[in-house]
Amino acid sequence: MSAAPRRRRLTGGLRVALPPAEAFRLFTPYGEREWVEGWEPRFPEGVADDTAPGTVFQTGADGAATTWIVLHRAHDPHEPGSSVSYARVREGVHAGTVGVVLAPDGSGHSDVTVTYDLTPLTVAAEAELAGFADGYPAFLRSWEEAIAAHLARTAETPRGHR
Repeated sequence: MSAAPRRRRLTGGLRVALPPAEAFRLFTPYGEREWVEGWEPRFPEGVADDTAPGTVFQTGADGAATTWIVLHRAHDPHEPGSSVSYARVREGVHAGTVGVVLAPDGSGHSDVTVTYDLTPLTVAAEAELAGFADGYPAFLRSWEEAIAAHLARTAETPRGHR
């Protein structure tokens, strides 16, 4: 008899060269479009605030549809830290949550902690999730590099052309 699929809780960090109040938008459904290649969230109904708890959206990365639901948001531009969490289901593959916590690092930048807590939905999906777990540090480094490149590009763009 084969073993049951294994849940994975993966936590890691990255640094963003913005204070948390400004960096928060980079981890929202609309904000990720600025730095994630191919990220195009689709909302089944119009939304004024893409981080309002209960908001549902879908993405189609790697040819697989993923459904997301905003679970929690703590964001006040006048407070030092922010957080947002999502439920995430890739049908037939895995389900779980993704949480992002932004804290000031003392130099005007943000220390960002990202936690994926995923359970494979089939024994076959366990191998995919194990591969994701093995590559998680590199995955977060790629986020840090993509965000830094995005911030460098926007810093070079004249104010009237954004």
